[in-house]
Order: sequence, then C-alpha cells, then structure tokens
Amino acid sequence: MNTRADQRLVLGPVVGFCLYDFGYSAFTTIVGTFVFATYFAKGVAVDPVTGTGQWSLAMAVAGVLVGVLSPICGAIADQTGRRKIWLFALSLLCVVTTAMLWFVRPTPADVPFALITVILATVGFEMGMLFYNALLPGIAPPAMLGRISGWAWGIGYVGGLIALVIALFGLVQADPVPFGLDKAQSEPVRATSVLVAAWFAVFATPLFLLVKEPVMPRIAVGEAIRRAIKQLRDSLGDLRGHGNILRFLIAAMLYSDGVHTIFSLGGVYAGTTYGMDVAEVMMLGISLNITSGIGAFAFGWVDDKHGSKRTIIISLVCLLVSASVVLTAPSKTVFWVAALVMSTFFGPVQAASRTLMARLAPPHERGEMFGLFSLSGRLTAFAGPALVGWVTLATGSQRLGMATVLLFLGAGLWLVKRVRENL
Repeated sequence: MNTRADQRLVLGPVVGFCLYDFGYSAFTTIVGTFVFATYFAKGVAVDPVTGTGQWSLAMAVAGVLVGVLSPICGAIADQTGRRKIWLFALSLLCVVTTAMLWFVRPTPADVPFALITVILATVGFEMGMLFYNALLPGIAPPAMLGRISGWAWGIGYVGGLIALVIALFGLVQADPVPFGLDKAQSEPVRATSVLVAAWFAVFATPLFLLVKEPVMPRIAVGEAIRRAIKQLRDSLGDLRGHGNILRFLIAAMLYSDGVHTIFSLGGVYAGTTYGMDVAEVMMLGISLNITSGIGAFAFGWVDDKHGSKRTIIISLVCLLVSASVVLTAPSKTVFWVAALVMSTFFGPVQAASRTLMARLAPPHERGEMFGLFSLSGRLTAFAGPALVGWVTLATGSQRLGMATVLLFLGAGLWLVKRVRENL
C-alpha cells in the first residue's frame, strides 16, 4: 500500500479508514439491530414471534452467501492487488438496497420484499468488511495495529450513535413530522433506511480518496480467477500444517457467530421480550453505542500493551457473564444495566480479532487470509440466527432462542485459549 506506513503513521489513510467505520456503523445500528429489525418484527410481520424467526432465518441466508463467496473473492483480490474496487462495488450494493427498504410498508404482504432486500444489503455490507479489514495492515504501523483497529471501531460506534440520535429526534419522534411523512404508514421509521444509505455513502467516500493501493501488473479476469482458486485450494491445504492459525480461525468462527447473533437480533429481543417500542429501542441503541465506543477505545491500548489474545479472552468472559444476566433479567431495569455492561466488550472482541489476524497473516496473503478470516466468521453465521429462529418458533420463547448464543461464545473462548499469539 504505502511503504512509509510500515514504519510510521500516515494520517490521511488512517482518517479515511476510520471514517469508513464511522459511516458503515449506521447500517449495523439502525438497520441490523435497533430500528428496522424491530420495525419488521413488530410492524411488518404477522406477529412479533414469527417476525423474529423470519428475520433470524434471513440473517442465516445472508451468512451462507457471505461464507461461500468471501474466500474466493479475497483470493481474487490478492491476485489482482485490487481491494478498493471490490469494496466500492459492495458498499454501493449495500447503499442502494438499504435505501430500497423505504418501500417496506407495515403489512405482511411486504415481508418477502423486505427479507430479500435486507439479505442483499447484508451481503454487500458483510462482504465489504472482508476488503475493508484487509486494508488495515497497509495503513497501520505494526506497533499501532491494535490502537488503530480499536480507534476505528470506537469511531464507528460514535457514527452509529450520532446516526441513531438524528434518526430518533429528527424522524421517529419529530413533531411536527418532517417532509410530510405519514406516521400511519410508519414513514418516519422507514425513512431511517434512507438516512443510513446517505450516511454510509458520504462517510465512506474519503477512504477511496485517501487510501492508496500498490500498482500491480494487470492480469485477465479469467486468469485471476484460475490463480485465485489454486491459491485458495493451496491455502486451505496448508492450514492443515498450521494448526495455530487453524485453531484461531475455528475459534473466531464460533465466538463471532455468537457476537453477530447478538448484534443481529438484540434489538428485536429487546422490543419483543420487554415490550419496547421503536423509540425505546433506539434510546437503548444510543446508550449501547456510547458504552461500546468507550470499550473499543480503551481496549485498543490493552491490545497493543498486553496482546490481542488476552483482549479477546477478557472480552469473551465478560460477554458470557453479562449476556447470561441479559437473558435472565427479571425486569427492564436489570436488562438495561446488563446490556450496557455487555456492549462494552462488543468492540474489543471484534477489533482484537481483526488485529490478531493481521499479525498472524503472511504479508503476501493478507487478502486471502482475511477471506478465510471472514469465512471463519461467516461459515456458520447462519447457525446462530437459524438456531435462535428455530428455537424461538418451536418454543414460543425468545429468551430460550437467544440463550443459544452462549454456546457459541463459550466454545470460542475454550478454543482461543489454545492459540499461540507470539510465534
């Protein structure tokens, strides 16, 4: 990328990298977790339990698609040396399909359109993260990988927070309602998807202007695909001889599934289990983004000082304890307090995982390794939401459905303890 970035911090690319996180976090907070998911379950689906199950299964379908496509696309990017063009195309897919969620009316007749559209938006978002994460080692000096990764996560939470505040007070609770939006048709809530699309597009742009890629010889698309398939096949074969990296990838696959499921379904759970309306869920989201941002910033220092592995372990232990309280909370007040504690460790576990992968990956195979890393986080990503959906539909209990995330967090913690960080 920029050879100087190997020795010292170059501000421009870091700013672009962090602003992209600032922009895309509006999608996770508003569409994926706190607003549109709740609106779908409580306002579009035939009933909240059915809506929770349908949303969970849609996230499972998106997870399968991302898991299948990520490794080969990452290998192709390694062969061509071009990651920004992939990131641009996938970001555009996410922006366009997110804006299309405006057309989802509060009627069960729009359930198929809503689910197909959100699956496409999620695929664009999650696939884009593969190429975004692969840019990190070329932007951050080795000694600052943890801090810059943590800063980006923290700034992302700030972006999600500001977007949520604007959506809540500028659209959902605005009086008078702006732009002549019809509350009876849930248009103020639906308009939050347009806000997210515009927010993402604006703040993603600096990355494409400020982050440079090395010039590599151009090769034909067909040849790139052929080489990518061979490279991916060779790498998968090599993993059998690199048990340490393989252990980390499997561990990340397990605990990332648990974290991703909490992100995807947390807002739906809060809205349906504790009877929160969209505005209350958004207030919860604002509060959680504050504590999440604090955690991401604080643990970036812990990552560089004490190591990515230790940061991941601390975060997973705290997530397990706090998530258990969230799932058994007897009142809304206890739920709020436990959720705030739990959210403090969302950013650290993800940022430290990205940092550890950057430290373990061979420099010439980073795109491919981040493809495998994305695969590890998405290969069974369908399992968490699908299991939540199936258990919820089978038992009629969202608490029992969400309790399945503890299995993924616990298994990931057990395995990541066996990863050697300093080789």
